[in-house]
Amino acid sequence: MAKKTDKTLTFGKAIVYGLGIFGIQFFIGYINSYQSQFYTSVLGADLMICAIIILVAKLISSFADPIIGNIIDRSHFKSGKMKPFVAMSALPLAIFTTLIFVKINFTSNALMYVYITITTIIWNVAMSFADIPSQGMLALITPSAEERNTAAGISNFMKTIGLAAPGLVIPIICVFTKSDVITEKEYLITAVFIDIVGLLCYLALIKGSKEVVKSAPSKMSFKAMFVEMKSNRNLVMVFLLLMLGFGRNMGMSVGVQAASVLFDKIEFAGITLSGENLPIILGIGSTIGSVVSIVTVPIINAKLGVKKTYFIFGIYGFAVSTISYVLYVIGGPSGVFRSLIAAVLYQFFIGFMFGTHGFTPMVMLAETVDYQEMRTGKRTEGTQYAVFSLGVKVSNAFSVAVAIFLVGLCGYQAHDAYAYGLAHPVVPNTILAAQWLIPGICTLLSCIPVYFYTINKKEQKEIEAFMKQKVQND
Repeated sequence: MAKKTDKTLTFGKAIVYGLGIFGIQFFIGYINSYQSQFYTSVLGADLMICAIIILVAKLISSFADPIIGNIIDRSHFKSGKMKPFVAMSALPLAIFTTLIFVKINFTSNALMYVYITITTIIWNVAMSFADIPSQGMLALITPSAEERNTAAGISNFMKTIGLAAPGLVIPIICVFTKSDVITEKEYLITAVFIDIVGLLCYLALIKGSKEVVKSAPSKMSFKAMFVEMKSNRNLVMVFLLLMLGFGRNMGMSVGVQAASVLFDKIEFAGITLSGENLPIILGIGSTIGSVVSIVTVPIINAKLGVKKTYFIFGIYGFAVSTISYVLYVIGGPSGVFRSLIAAVLYQFFIGFMFGTHGFTPMVMLAETVDYQEMRTGKRTEGTQYAVFSLGVKVSNAFSVAVAIFLVGLCGYQAHDAYAYGLAHPVVPNTILAAQWLIPGICTLLSCIPVYFYTINKKEQKEIEAFMKQKVQND
């Protein structure tokens, strides 16, 4: 039995890795939650056109993912395979996140939409440049499946906090600026704050993490890369999990609109929350539920394995999201099922289903990378994590676009959204379908590829023994 001192990845180092993931997701959470709202409320853009632009821009930028993965697999630095690319991605991601939230007085709408398209494409490329190597480091910082699961659990927790944190930061900044609404000033201050915090977390990852699993440069052609994508069944299952589960994150994209139609002004301790600052109310319930889930998932996973754990949470997620939505719809405008407390409770129970969303794909992919090396003698985590990032980006593109499209389709009006929602019940019903119902359906659908994932507990032990031997030989 291994002693604590024999650990390759200590708990402290796992936290450092998680901090780095938090920093990157902090940027991503701000863009996902507030980009479209900034375009419509500050720049005056049409919401439906923004949905189309974001979808097209994300799909176009996704072509960069295989290129980035191939560059990583062909490169090798003294400090590691992934780590240097994490370091190089820091400033570009910070700069372009800020640029998204800079107000420019355009002379024409056409010029504005061209600018939105170009900056969205560049931001998504910068995001992939950060996301691929940071996620890929999980397969290199330890050969131990147990330690990797711990790191995946911590990073999943930090990822969830990072994605949700912008919804807390903006209301606090509005308190300091004494503004009841979010103007271009609050958006820009938030971007700068996120830049500072995100870059500090980057620095912690770069200084505090070490790649112990050695991975030699691999000169893979694009043809060979796509052949591997086609022949690697487990990699395909991870990709399909992301694609079928595309709607799992839709709630984040419409959090501002959902809160605006659910609640009127809320006053507490001398602080007034209204309009775009209201998502913090829904975020409290969702974040607490997600945190509880994230702590629970690794424990259940250790006992039942990836498949059973994911199936349990998938069925639960579908059931609780459907029940929450039905209760809201039949509750009536002034019913108990539409109260503030009810909405927060819905968010808590729905948030509990999200614990497997970040954890399971990361664990499956790390296993797949090692399994391929054990079978073929070649280690191509850059390529495989590029496929993963491609799946994340394409699924996220459809998630954001479909969510925003539904908001625009139902006739949502940002000005006095609560009163408008009362007068037009189809508006809150449609937005909350994107917030609650569709994520649950997609969670259940994503169980299908997990069923066809082939690495079992016996092979997991073989992989761990193989990787530990490799580290000792290196």
